[in-house]
Amino acid sequence: MQRLWDTNPEIRAARAQRDAASARADAAAQPLYNPELVLDAEHADVNRRTAGLSLTLDLSGKRRARAGQGSAELRVSEARYTLVRRDMTARWLKAWSVAALAERRSVLGQRRLALMRRFDELAAQRLKVGDISSPERDLAGLALGEAQLQQAVLVADEAAARAGLQAIGAGRVASLPPLPDGLPPVLAEAPPARASEELPELVQARAEQDSAEAGLRMARRARIPDPTISLTGGQVRNGPVSDRVVGLGISIPLPVLNTGRAEVAAAQAQAEAVAANARSRRLGLEAARVEARTRHEAMRNAAVAFRAGRAAAFEDRTALLEKLWRAGEIGTSDYLMQLKQSLDTALSGLELESRAWQAWFDYLTAAGRLTDWVDGRGQEISP
Repeated sequence: MQRLWDTNPEIRAARAQRDAASARADAAAQPLYNPELVLDAEHADVNRRTAGLSLTLDLSGKRRARAGQGSAELRVSEARYTLVRRDMTARWLKAWSVAALAERRSVLGQRRLALMRRFDELAAQRLKVGDISSPERDLAGLALGEAQLQQAVLVADEAAARAGLQAIGAGRVASLPPLPDGLPPVLAEAPPARASEELPELVQARAEQDSAEAGLRMARRARIPDPTISLTGGQVRNGPVSDRVVGLGISIPLPVLNTGRAEVAAAQAQAEAVAANARSRRLGLEAARVEARTRHEAMRNAAVAFRAGRAAAFEDRTALLEKLWRAGEIGTSDYLMQLKQSLDTALSGLELESRAWQAWFDYLTAAGRLTDWVDGRGQEISP
C-alpha cells in the first residue's frame, strides 16, 4: 500500500494539486495592491521635476475574503487528496481479492482437469473389460474436452485480473500474497466507524461551502470601490524662480457602468448549489454506510454457513463419487453430473469468500477507516 501511495499516478496528481492549492493559499493571503512610483519631468517654459507614490487601500476587506477562500480551497484539495488515496486503496484491495480469487479458481480448475483426465483414462480401461458402454466412454472424452476449454477460460480470467491489478499500480503482481484463509472480521471486531462529519467527503463538502461563501463575500466586497491615495513632491523652476511643490491626491472608482450585481447573484447561486450538494452527499453517505454494513454481514454469514456445511467438503465428495462409480453403484452420467455440481459449488464458495472480503473493504471505506486499517490504526477512535 505504501508503494501504491508513492507511485500511483492519480495519487501523485492529487498530491501535486494539493501542493499547488497550498501555494495559491499563500498567494491569496498577500496584500492586493502594491505601491506605485511615478517620476515626472517636463522641460519647457516651466521646468518641472516631480516624484510621487500612490497606494490603493483595501478598506473593504477584499484581502481577508480572498485569504479565506484560498484557505478553503486548500482544505478542499487536501480532502480530495485523502479521497483519491482512499479510493485507490479500495480499488487495489478489491482488485487484489479478484486476482486472488482468479488464481484459486484456476488452481481448482487444474484439479478439475486432472479429475477429468483420470476419469477419461479409467473409462478407457473399463471399456476394454466391458464394464461400460461405448457411449459412456465417449461421454468421458467429451467431459475432458469441456474441462480443457473451461480451464483455458479460467487462465484467461486470471491473466485479466492480474492485468487489472497491475494497471492500478504498486509494481509487479507476480508474487502477490494469497487471500487470507480466514474470513473478514465480524462487525463487533471492526474498527469503530468515524462520525459522519469526519468523513473526507463531508470534510470536502464543508470546505467547498466555505469556499463558495468566501467567493460570495469577495463578490460583495468587489462592489465597494477602493480609494487610491497619492503623494507627490518635486521642484518647479520658472526662469530664475524655483519653488518646491508637494501634492496629495485621492481617487475613487465610480461603479456606474458595472455595479457588480451580476457577479454577486452568480456567487449567491453557486453557494446555494454547493450547500444543496453537501446535503445530498450526506444522505448518500449515510445510505452507503447502512448498505455496506448489511452486505458485509450477509456475505460473511453466508461464507460461514458454506464452510460449516457439506458443500465445502469438495475433496471428500469427489473421492466418494469416484469410488461409487468404479464400484458400479452410479452410472457415468450421474457421476459426471454430481462431479460437475460439486465443482460448481466449490467455485461458488471461492467467489463467496472473495465477495465477503470485498464487502469488508467497502464497509471500511464507508466507515472512514480503510487507510487506518491498512496502517494498523484500526482500533483508534479519534482520527
